[in-house]
Amino acid sequence: MSTLRPAACYRVWKRPYTRISRRVPKKSYVVGVPEPKIRQFQSGDERAKFDVELHLVATRTVQIRHNALEAARTNSNKYLTDNAGTYFFKVVPYPYHVMRENSMATGAGADRLQEGMRRSFGQPVGFAARVRAGQTLIVARVSKDKEAAAREALWRAAAKLPTPCTIESVAIK
Repeated sequence: MSTLRPAACYRVWKRPYTRISRRVPKKSYVVGVPEPKIRQFQSGDERAKFDVELHLVATRTVQIRHNALEAARTNSNKYLTDNAGTYFFKVVPYPYHVMRENSMATGAGADRLQEGMRRSFGQPVGFAARVRAGQTLIVARVSKDKEAAAREALWRAAAKLPTPCTIESVAIK
């Protein structure tokens, strides 16, 4: 498996590349896409009554890779589990854009193994969620006395994402 390129390689919006099917042959679908790292999008007690709802909101239009979403989810979910008691946590965007990489060889003799920009469409390497400025990324619900723990968890999640984020308090309906 190759090493990950920096997030700057994928965070700019490009034309979406999404036609994935593992069942329908004879169509021009994307093939050979690895499974997304993020599998679980919500955790905690969905039906409990909470006093506070906090949203982590993106301030820029950006693409967020699936492994960054998973890192943000695991980091903040662990903090909430340890410090918030009963909570509800949800990752909102779904990574559906297929990222491609034209892998280039480096080192001695690399000039004979690659073709540069000729046929440089690239192979699928993962997924990204397309996020607009002002869109909610993560929702956390907790009781009133655990609001500080939820803010800390969302702040930790924001550190894993490739865009500056704000934390907004939303009235529960």
